Amino acid sequence: MKAIINVCRLALVWSVCALGAFAQQTPAEPSGATAATAGGEPRVALTEATTAFDAAGRVALGGRLRTTTLAGTQDAPARNVLIAIENRSQFFYNYVSGSATFYDAGGVRCGEGMWKVGTLAVGEVAEVDTPGLRLTCTPATWRIVAVNLLTRSTDVAKPGEPAPSAPDAATPATTSPSRMNSNATTNPSSSAAPRLEININGKTLPLQLGNPLEIIVGNERVNIVVNPVP
Repeated sequence: MKAIINVCRLALVWSVCALGAFAQQTPAEPSGATAATAGGEPRVALTEATTAFDAAGRVALGGRLRTTTLAGTQDAPARNVLIAIENRSQFFYNYVSGSATFYDAGGVRCGEGMWKVGTLAVGEVAEVDTPGLRLTCTPATWRIVAVNLLTRSTDVAKPGEPAPSAPDAATPATTSPSRMNSNATTNPSSSAAPRLEININGKTLPLQLGNPLEIIVGNERVNIVVNPVP
């Protein structure tokens, strides 16, 4: 009987030790602060440059505040600021739009305005404003977010897709008769889709299939998405 009790005690001790070792090997869950800052556009001080990313998580834009004095209240909000937007990607953009968001010293959002750029070449910097802004504090940090990144047709269709690789110059291109026949009988419907644009009160904006275009109508934001008919 004593032998059975001793065996049970040894089994219990072994189980407790095994559970402790498993708990030490299991990675801890990230804290709330780490999870909140693990992804997305970072908040920076007003004197620092901020960064915006595309759908694939790559650096797309950089932003710097051109307005040096920012202050507003609920009764007298600030309505506009100037921002320098830089194209830090490898794509030429036909149309870029996004938002600039401001936070007070306690991390509470106290203002957000939309901005847009017609075209933006690689490495180019453009000054934009935020006419829809309503800033009700003296902000401590800010960030920018890219909403639309429309590339030209010679680049990729969407920033989330990989860039096309250049052919190897050392390898000569060869075309077999069967390939020539398939190219000669290509269906015209498989050719590149025509460029699309939308005209709003005399202002023309580019469109791409599947890419949303956000405009502000009064106090409401309207998303326009053009999709092919199935």
